[in-house]
Amino acid sequence: MNIQNLNKIPHLPGVYIFKDRYDKVIYIGKAKDLKKRVSSYFSGKSDSSYKISGIRLLSFKIDFIICDSEREALIAERRLISEFKPFFNVLWKDSKRYPYIVITKEDFPRLLITRNIEIKGKYFGPYPKTDMIKKLIDKLRDIKIINLRFCNYEFSLAKPLDRKKIDRCVYYHTRQCPSPCDPKIISIKHYKDIVKNSLDFFSGRYDKVKDYFFKKMKQSSEKLDYENAKIYRDAIEAIDHINERVTIRETEIKEIESKADFTKTLIGLKERLNLNKIPYHIESFDISNLLNKYTVCGMVCFINGKKNHSHYRRYKINFVTQKGSNDYAMIYEAVKRRIAEIKKNKDIIPDLFLIDGGKGQLFSAFKALKEHNLNTDIISLAKKNEEIYKIDFKNSIIFEKDSPELLFLMSVRDETHRFAISYHKKLRSRRLLFDFDRKFR
Repeated sequence: MNIQNLNKIPHLPGVYIFKDRYDKVIYIGKAKDLKKRVSSYFSGKSDSSYKISGIRLLSFKIDFIICDSEREALIAERRLISEFKPFFNVLWKDSKRYPYIVITKEDFPRLLITRNIEIKGKYFGPYPKTDMIKKLIDKLRDIKIINLRFCNYEFSLAKPLDRKKIDRCVYYHTRQCPSPCDPKIISIKHYKDIVKNSLDFFSGRYDKVKDYFFKKMKQSSEKLDYENAKIYRDAIEAIDHINERVTIRETEIKEIESKADFTKTLIGLKERLNLNKIPYHIESFDISNLLNKYTVCGMVCFINGKKNHSHYRRYKINFVTQKGSNDYAMIYEAVKRRIAEIKKNKDIIPDLFLIDGGKGQLFSAFKALKEHNLNTDIISLAKKNEEIYKIDFKNSIIFEKDSPELLFLMSVRDETHRFAISYHKKLRSRRLLFDFDRKFR
């Protein structure tokens, strides 16, 4: 991608790769918002350091990889830097590491934030936002959700801590620490329970803690205690940060290259179909019925090429006709209901709607979009010749049969078809069982 075409870069998390005129990688970075970050290198307010000015001077091409979260981008960035060793990535060459949370492997474990990955224990991370994680842990200690000791004293069951050291410990006297050093304060069994809760929390089982924070934030706001409300809000954001999905951890370079290839596929769809956005988020519709009975519509969702099952929807079609079926009216109803749901719940609007069918189905679905003033790209894919129809294209578009863009659209369409048929069969089976039961009752 030529550096003059920055508008092609999406507002999504990912990794960006600067290359010189000879296609050599000179710098790799990660960003929560790719477009903002890459654009900043070429704005008048950008950093004037030798690294930034050098990148601007030598850059001829920028590639990017869309990731599912900032943390995934971090892991991908690190893996790519290790592989290509770009000249300007001095921080990674100096072995700078982001911090981890570790629960140490001891008789009386501690919770530490560290860049040292040689400490024996269970690690969680890495976490780019260190301050946020520190605030979360402080809050968790305050409310006794995670309250492991954080002193540096070395002691064990076989070698208890000297009583003089215990008496000198300020955390012991202020009860900021559960004090496993003193068996009169807490039993080893009770302390192990605290350790288990901590491991569960950082493994992702912390809905109760998040609910607690929401409740306290609301109470603080109602009391006009905005400072405390902000603390709870920051803690909630920190929990979300910890829970970001990581799908490239310890992966091979081939997997990252595969993700980069798929990003090129999405860019190819945008350019070849003249879409407003890169179709990172796609929702696809298909009607299924038998002799105008048990008519349903299946809707599936793909985000960055992956099935997003939580956004799948099934619709019983209310429209009926006495003569034959009317796919146009049915697809219009389904799309209209979905758009109404999106607006009611204030859901994110997809980048692209995909309709299974030809020009008639496309125009019916487009009518539903226009009625809701939704300016989102919409296309249809007809099975017969795998023709693609678009409202502003006079003729259908036919991609090469082996093109990655067509193969991806077909995979989305086929998944929609499978989902719609499975729901249709379920309704038919349920009706047959009902009729059978009524007949022999």
